[in-house]
Amino acid sequence: MNVIVVNGSPRKKGRTGIATSAIARTYGAHLIDLSDGTIPLYNGEEEQAQLSAIQSLRQTVKEADGVIIATPEYHNAMSGALKNMFDFLSSEQFSHKPVALLAVAGGGKGGMNALNSMRTVVRGVYANAIPKQVVLDPHCFDYENDGLNEESAHLVKQMMEELTRYMNAYQVMKG
Repeated sequence: MNVIVVNGSPRKKGRTGIATSAIARTYGAHLIDLSDGTIPLYNGEEEQAQLSAIQSLRQTVKEADGVIIATPEYHNAMSGALKNMFDFLSSEQFSHKPVALLAVAGGGKGGMNALNSMRTVVRGVYANAIPKQVVLDPHCFDYENDGLNEESAHLVKQMMEELTRYMNAYQVMKG
């Protein structure tokens, strides 16, 4: 199945990038990395839809069977870069598509509000956010190997198993 993972962080080097790269490597997912700066600031002007970066984004998401979206938590919400990406997309790309949500927090109470803000926006594009969600705190990472520690990798594996079940149901629903 065709799975994409979105690094919703604008930071070139950060834990969200570590997590999404590890997930892409482990599960053979295509990585959309918003830290590369190819997605312009959404302004609603029609000519933006003609940009190759936007056409590619829309096509990649539309063709995916499932999407994993990861974000750091900034001011109790998803990153602005991730919200900006969603502004270029719609139900045309997401309708009924299963989406897994992952938040990368700074520790303590973080992550839950980012997950909630993502759920709100995912509903707005008519996608199906799966129940299993993951929050990764700083201690969840294996920094030496640019990945996740064993316990966190297991949480992601459980999320991927649930996403796969929903992707299978999505395939049946599409006929």
